Amino acid sequence: MNTNLNETPKTSVLFVCLGNICRSPLAEGIFRYLVEEEGLGDHFLIDSAGTGAWHVGERPDGRASLVAQQHGVTLDSRARQVQKEDFELFDYMIAMDRENLRALEELKSGTNSDTQITLLCSHDPNGDNGDEIPDPYYGGASGFENVYQLVHQSCKGLLKQFLAA
Repeated sequence: MNTNLNETPKTSVLFVCLGNICRSPLAEGIFRYLVEEEGLGDHFLIDSAGTGAWHVGERPDGRASLVAQQHGVTLDSRARQVQKEDFELFDYMIAMDRENLRALEELKSGTNSDTQITLLCSHDPNGDNGDEIPDPYYGGASGFENVYQLVHQSCKGLLKQFLAA
């Protein structure tokens, strides 16, 4: 896997949640924003996907898009489901919670992939996010703001780890 940002190919990162309409699109958008702020857009391939297929083809949840927009982040992806082929394309898969982490590990089994699978919160530099990003889907706007802050802090830590490698 490529961790030296001065070399090609790009470092590829896939953010994963359940339906790919709330948490993982936020993580994709936030991480892309942070990478672009550092002038490193050419060094990363960033995407998101869901372990479930319920929302395939849909845009991100309007509440996720709104909270992202309020922070200057654009969400422009369409929901898709993780595929076995993703383990050939992505160096890192970053899960939002343990359930999705297990689903990714199960999907990876039987492949020869060396894709690293981690929880997003494990990259929080302060370690105060717990170990999961809660799903805000059934909650209100304040839940989406909370998730935005958790994801943002963890994405900053993830980028810092890549830059230090």
